[in-house]
Amino acid sequence: QVQLVESGGGLVQAGGSLRVSCVASGRTFSDSAMGWFRQVPGKEREFVASIGWSSGGTYLSDSVGGRFTISRDNAKNTVHLQMNSLKPEDTGIYYCAAGATAISGYEEHYPYWGQGTQVTVST
Repeated sequence: QVQLVESGGGLVQAGGSLRVSCVASGRTFSDSAMGWFRQVPGKEREFVASIGWSSGGTYLSDSVGGRFTISRDNAKNTVHLQMNSLKPEDTGIYYCAAGATAISGYEEHYPYWGQGTQVTVST
C-alpha cells in the first residue's frame, strides 16, 4: 500500500523559515515527479512546487518563486519543501503528491497524496 507522510509543519512568524518533508512508502517514486500543493479553508487547493524524477528540473508557482525550494532524495524516497521569507498568505495545509509522469502543476496528474501538514504563518 502506497503511503505519503508529511512532517515539519508548524507555527512560524512572518519572515521566518520552515521545511516540510514527505516520506513515501509502498513503492519507489524515483522514476516520477513529486510535488507540493496547499489549501486554505474555503479555497481550492493550489499548486506550490514540483520536481522531476532526476531532481534536474523544478517548477514553482509565481507566488512562492524565489522564496521556496523543492528538493528530493531518491535514496530515501523523500521530497522536501524549504520555505523562506514566509508570509501570512502562505498559511495552509501543505499536501505532498507523487506519481506524475513529468513536472506538473495539475492535481490530476498526481495519483498519490499525503494527508497534509499544517503551516501557519503569524503576523
